[in-house]
Amino acid sequence: MRGLSSMASRASPAIKTVSEEAYNHRKFNRENPTKRKPKAAPSPRSTDKFATPSRGKSGSKSPSLPFNSNILISDRNEEFCVKSVDHQYISEILSRKDWFLLINHEYKAKRISLNPRLLVSILQNQENPLHPLRFYIWVLKIYPLLAKKQSVRSALANVLYRKGPVILSVELLQDIRNSGCVITEDLLCILIGSWGRIGLSKYCAEIFGQISFLGLSPSTRLYNAVIDALVKSNSLDLAYLKFQQMPLDNCNPDRFTYNILIHGVCRIGVVDEALRLVKQMESLGCSPNVFTYTILVDGFCNARRFDEVFKVLETMKDRNVSPSDATFRSLVHGVFRSVDPSKAFELLSRYLEKEVVLPKVVCDTILCCLSDNKMPKEAALFLMKAQEKGYFPDSSTFNITVTCLIRGLDVTKTCEILDSFVEQGLRPCSNTYISLIEALFKAGRDGEGNRYLNEMLQVGLVSNAYSYNMVIDCFCKASMMNRASETFREMKQCGIDPNIVTFNTLISGYSKNGEIDKARSMLEMLLEHGFKPNVFTFSSIIDGLCRAHQIGDAFNCFNEMVEWGVAPNAITYNILIHSLCVVGDVAKSMKLLRRMQANGINPDVFSFNALIQSFCRMNKVEKAQNLFVSMLALGLIPDNFTYCAFLKALCESGRLDEAKELFLSMEANRCIPDSHTCNLIIDALTQQARFEEAKLIARKYSNQGISPNSIPVL
Repeated sequence: MRGLSSMASRASPAIKTVSEEAYNHRKFNRENPTKRKPKAAPSPRSTDKFATPSRGKSGSKSPSLPFNSNILISDRNEEFCVKSVDHQYISEILSRKDWFLLINHEYKAKRISLNPRLLVSILQNQENPLHPLRFYIWVLKIYPLLAKKQSVRSALANVLYRKGPVILSVELLQDIRNSGCVITEDLLCILIGSWGRIGLSKYCAEIFGQISFLGLSPSTRLYNAVIDALVKSNSLDLAYLKFQQMPLDNCNPDRFTYNILIHGVCRIGVVDEALRLVKQMESLGCSPNVFTYTILVDGFCNARRFDEVFKVLETMKDRNVSPSDATFRSLVHGVFRSVDPSKAFELLSRYLEKEVVLPKVVCDTILCCLSDNKMPKEAALFLMKAQEKGYFPDSSTFNITVTCLIRGLDVTKTCEILDSFVEQGLRPCSNTYISLIEALFKAGRDGEGNRYLNEMLQVGLVSNAYSYNMVIDCFCKASMMNRASETFREMKQCGIDPNIVTFNTLISGYSKNGEIDKARSMLEMLLEHGFKPNVFTFSSIIDGLCRAHQIGDAFNCFNEMVEWGVAPNAITYNILIHSLCVVGDVAKSMKLLRRMQANGINPDVFSFNALIQSFCRMNKVEKAQNLFVSMLALGLIPDNFTYCAFLKALCESGRLDEAKELFLSMEANRCIPDSHTCNLIIDALTQQARFEEAKLIARKYSNQGISPNSIPVL
């Protein structure tokens, strides 16, 4: 077997002068990219009037996204064109004291063109948050209508949040004035919004109290901006204070004001206050809109006041306010979030029974929630009832649902459901077909599996390397390696070149099937095609060798990974740890676990489970408990396999009380017991004639959809 492992070892005049210098510098840097050194961004200093705030806890920075500098530029009045944007060059200009003059010069020289997509690109690709602010201020001066476009405003708001905060220091204000610009109400709203998202509630209120220094007067729009910022920074009391101050500044609250406050109180569960605000809003002549009602739906769901949730929907109908997709999603997700999934399904089914036409978004969302909660019987029932009322899912929702049905429903029923929708014109995607075909092959129903595979071919779903890889993987998972090999040959005959995934899939399939010689042949072919084995290739080979009980060869292959420059991952180590535990070499397995950690690879639950199960089988529960503590210290969540090993060992050694205590602690450690785990502790309690305790556990988990064993009746 050494041959197999060794085979694996085969980026004004003054203005003109400065601008040309910058342009030449840009050209030089393009030719010598490694020599470019970005300039440090100037950080504005604080003053007594506008003090520098400290960033709040709620304002954790999001990582900045990479953007391609080659962007398709378009405008309604222009033809589509591609413009190369040197963001670094623009950043260098914006970092200078005479930035406004230089940008103007670049614009007049037609090296910068203005349209929404280009402007958004420039704003998003600045590292120093001061630079996008400066560029926006310049655009506001040159082209005010463009600066007020929602896409541009949103881009500036997002970059100020991600890279900020930008504070209004005296130096910044003087810089803006020297450029002949001012802080407008529009710009101040954007700045206040960014501070609110970061969590700078006090700073928002402080700046708002001093807007007269900026040449601005209080307005309803500014009040809305600051109230919204305060709500987002979890300063609801301060938001209410500003709300109460509005009449003093001759500003009347509008629908936006009330919606912001209603959202704030609903978010913390004070829905009665939300209703009071709605009544006050209506008394002032502001009718609630779809946003108001959507907020109320979400708030009542969070408060588990479901009767009132459905009353809100009835009120919308009476007032001719059409629910939006967001309203329906808030309803479904809110109900599933707030109660047990089976109860949520019951509540929503009762509501939908009264509806003649079912909104598609409601059906889509319910099916996704049922699938997420592994409720195949309910998903099948709902899908068929919704179909009778004219519901027709898209391929994405249908794929999610069918995947759920395959895992927990009779495959015959799943086929019937799929066929009924296909007859109506639904075209399932490749994933749907493959999942069903795999389930049929595993159930030994090759004829039906072949029928669906032929359907895939007829509709053109098997036409490239990706789709062929899916089919090959399906055969490998069903242990039908001859069919996988035939598909591989057909793929090449059709002129489709296999890729590294194709070879890795076949190597893994042969290895798991115990056909090491064929795995070797595939490895040879992989090398002949010019591919380099990767960690998946090596892990599959190691797994095959371990399954064939050739542990020595497996370790030889493991050591040769380094020669190829391929670092083992957690899966590679787990295969070897598990194999060593199977042959009883727990000491070497422990050494491998320590080596794994020393090499900077974090063990996962599977790494620990193999060792814990081995120690428990050896009745060395204390050593297993030490590993359990190490798991928790690493932030890992034990699963049912972990707990079952302990429960079995404790019960067999007569430590039933400890076993029961451990079982009851599972949910606190974010692990829901499955039927096997429940039955293990129930059987142990029953054998000790502790029937009442066993019944309590059985009753509790029966209500959660788990099927424990029946308890003897005396």
